[in-house]
Amino acid sequence: MGYLDFISIIHKATKRDYLQRVVESDKAACAEISKQFGKDYFDGDRKYGYGGYKYDGRWRPFAEKLISHYGLKPGHKVLDIGCGKGFLVHDFIKALPGLEVAGIDISQYAIANSMEEVRPLVKVANATDLPFSDRSFDLVVSINTLHNLYNYQLKKALQEIERVGKAHKYIVMDSYRNEREKVNLMYWQLTCECFYTPAEWEWLFKEWGYTGDYGFVFFE
Repeated sequence: MGYLDFISIIHKATKRDYLQRVVESDKAACAEISKQFGKDYFDGDRKYGYGGYKYDGRWRPFAEKLISHYGLKPGHKVLDIGCGKGFLVHDFIKALPGLEVAGIDISQYAIANSMEEVRPLVKVANATDLPFSDRSFDLVVSINTLHNLYNYQLKKALQEIERVGKAHKYIVMDSYRNEREKVNLMYWQLTCECFYTPAEWEWLFKEWGYTGDYGFVFFE
């Protein structure tokens, strides 16, 4: 288990006005809509989430880094937990033909509107109850998803990742290292139910038996 920063280059490519998000709208009301993970969250106004979740290829270098780091080969199996519309699933199979990739997301809207090319590979499911057999995947990834769970759900999700993974795991969560990053995170987030410092996340991983790698998103 170790810290790996494969996410910051993607995260930092987006400019964010933290104060604007809390003064231009009723953020609490927006968050209630966002947590439905429907059309408003993915393809509605930016105040509800992505503001239009369109494929732009940004995940291809990320997929390539994971393939290289974990030594994935054709025939290996990968699971993306919280796959949304399947952009990372798509980029995995394009980066390494022959890789077998599956994705799950709690959002019926996201799966119904997923990329046509990957639609047969993705399904609606919950991270706390993965519909796969033990030790099914060579790599399990979950990017910016697990922090949307309550802590008792998070424990179950981590245990499920351990159950279905037979080799490598890589997860990314929101975190903060100081008061400024904590405030920025609270201003920006819409769907987080748990967010901790890196030390707290690492403590939880050990307590709950997570043995994979991890990364953090910081709102600097």
